[in-house]
Amino acid sequence: MFASTALFSVALASLAAAAESYTQGDLQTEASVAHLTQSGIVPSLLPTFDPLGYLNVSFPAVGAIGPGQALTQDQVHDQPTVVFTAANSSVSYSGTTTVIMADAGPVGTDESQGQTRHWLSYGASITGNGPYTLDTSSGTNVTEYAGPGPAPGSGAHRYVIMLFEQTSSFNEPADAGSGVQTFNLTGYIQSSGLGPLYAATYFTVENGTATQAPSSTAPVATSTLPAFQGLSGSGTTTGGSNSPSSTGGSSSGAMSVKVGLGALLAAVPLVGAALL
Repeated sequence: MFASTALFSVALASLAAAAESYTQGDLQTEASVAHLTQSGIVPSLLPTFDPLGYLNVSFPAVGAIGPGQALTQDQVHDQPTVVFTAANSSVSYSGTTTVIMADAGPVGTDESQGQTRHWLSYGASITGNGPYTLDTSSGTNVTEYAGPGPAPGSGAHRYVIMLFEQTSSFNEPADAGSGVQTFNLTGYIQSSGLGPLYAATYFTVENGTATQAPSSTAPVATSTLPAFQGLSGSGTTTGGSNSPSSTGGSSSGAMSVKVGLGALLAAVPLVGAALL
């Protein structure tokens, strides 16, 4: 009896340790991958997505939005406030960034044909002590923020906001153009020498009623993620609907989640043995 009780205590301790390995930043970063994957943005627009943190976006007309939120053209007419939060203290970044907002079209769009660029500012900065607010006033605005204007009946377009690290090797391509125009995101990243993608999120805008039923772009429920269960087990909640969600992973955040899940799974046999 004593042995069973002791074994059960060890199992509970393992479960508690696993739960404690999760952090809010890790979960939110992991969550952003799930949102972009579920919506088809990964891999159609972004072949890979290994963020270093997550974005919170607020529009003057509506306030903070959640990833994948459906909005009207009026609500997203003006430039939003973009805030970057690192997944955890191990994340490093230069402080000089490039922000891009691209229209990835409805789900199923052939991204090889390019995207409509609605925002491109390089040499921008992120200010504060964490979280960090994007400041484009010091940057070069190749494309000033321009609100979405999808064609009537074309379905819910996915507008992706991306924050990239801008390293010393960055070189603005001569053919980048200016203003709202069609460009190829992958080609721009490669030709400019942009650094890693810090973070990304998206929202949708639809003009009128689609002529055919589009695929769903509904955001992932954070509560369905394994990482959420780990946090819930430790008595920690994830916050409101304005928080991103995911199952992929940041290089730092994923490690914490995977270690936590491994400990949880390892503890399950111990619990079963203790109850026999």
